[in-house]
Amino acid sequence: MPPTFTSVIVQILLLDIVFSLDSVITAVGMVNQLSIMVSAVVIAVIFMMMFAGPIGRFVERHPTVKMLALSFLLLIGMTLIAEGFHQHIPRGYVYSAMAFSVFVEILNLTAKKVKGPPVKLHESYMEA
Repeated sequence: MPPTFTSVIVQILLLDIVFSLDSVITAVGMVNQLSIMVSAVVIAVIFMMMFAGPIGRFVERHPTVKMLALSFLLLIGMTLIAEGFHQHIPRGYVYSAMAFSVFVEILNLTAKKVKGPPVKLHESYMEA
């Protein structure tokens, strides 16, 4: 059964509320001045509105980027769970794993653009 218009709108609203609350909590934790908090949230919402369309189209054209983003969410979630159990994971490990994954994805996207026969690493072995 395909999703209804109402269910899609409700999902978008819920996600927007969650990410907005995340921005507010982050802003509150970083500064003590209300004007800076409000400005940070407004700027974040403006950026989200400006770039949501282009980023969404890019992700639709490249499904592997969607998988990469989901894996990053999993990685961050697992890191937060570990921190909840008082197991510290150095941020350098997490960031380097993410950077390496992005580098590999850039290589994959670049390789998809190149037209031509696939690269052969060795000759086929055939008995005469």
